[in-house]
Amino acid sequence: MSDNERGARSVFRWHELPLLIGLIITWMMLWREISWLSLLSGVVVSVIAMRLFYLPPVMLAGRFNVWWAARYLGFFLWHLMLASFQVAWLAVRPGPPPRTAILAMRLRTRSDFILTMVALTVSLIPGSLVVEVDRFASTLYLHVLNTPTQREIRRMRQQTRHIEELLIRAVGSRAEVRAL
Repeated sequence: MSDNERGARSVFRWHELPLLIGLIITWMMLWREISWLSLLSGVVVSVIAMRLFYLPPVMLAGRFNVWWAARYLGFFLWHLMLASFQVAWLAVRPGPPPRTAILAMRLRTRSDFILTMVALTVSLIPGSLVVEVDRFASTLYLHVLNTPTQREIRRMRQQTRHIEELLIRAVGSRAEVRAL
């Protein structure tokens, strides 16, 4: 292998292609312009960012189950709508402000991708927010709105477990699916 081939391989690695494409699309969206100049500058900025900053590799299981992905999407959209109305009601109802809680949720998965997807899903549904992630212990710390009793806290824990299960069944590894 020649020195030129080794130099080309150090700049571009095939497993980084999805990240490169994602960064280029993000760059073009930030500039709100689709042009050759924004594409070229996006490639340059993305390659520089990928080389200067350590971005841990995201290991995907290599499987995708359409049925479970559709169930996850349905669950997410339903709870997004339902929680929006609940939070809106809490904002306008008379009485004292709702009680809140901080929950530590230890997940079953060790996958950074599924951990991130669970955290994003929980944060996007109104009424809850991820305040910290311990990726080595696979633990999410959630700030949850309207938790006056242990029943609501148990319900939030069950909902988070259900989100994790749906995501594992949709995109998790075969070993994670068997472990469920």
